[in-house]
Amino acid sequence: MTRPLSNDLRERVVAAAAAGESCRSVAQRFGVAVSSVVKWSQRRRATGSVAPAKMGGYRKPTLEAHKDFIVERIEQTPHLTLHGLKDELLARGVKVSHNAVWLFLRREGLRFKKNAVRA
Repeated sequence: MTRPLSNDLRERVVAAAAAGESCRSVAQRFGVAVSSVVKWSQRRRATGSVAPAKMGGYRKPTLEAHKDFIVERIEQTPHLTLHGLKDELLARGVKVSHNAVWLFLRREGLRFKKNAVRA
């Protein structure tokens, strides 16, 4: 992900647009997208600042609260598939993707093989 453009540039763009210049000409003059001129102007009107909002952040894993259930199901049913585990979680009211289940298992070091001989 790229970093946001400088506040100085944002301020100059919004000032030019507020002075009556069209968004298209401001965008062309400063080398930014027309949508950026519009969004920065809207942000200035709404918040009084053109500073960018926070980017990224930490998201707590959705399945962390269900770790005990997942471990128990893997121990009880070694032939359980990722899709099967996802369906069992859905039955408990936890809507997650196949990939979310896989990433959780990998992050927690939980591995299971359908054929234990090949492990």
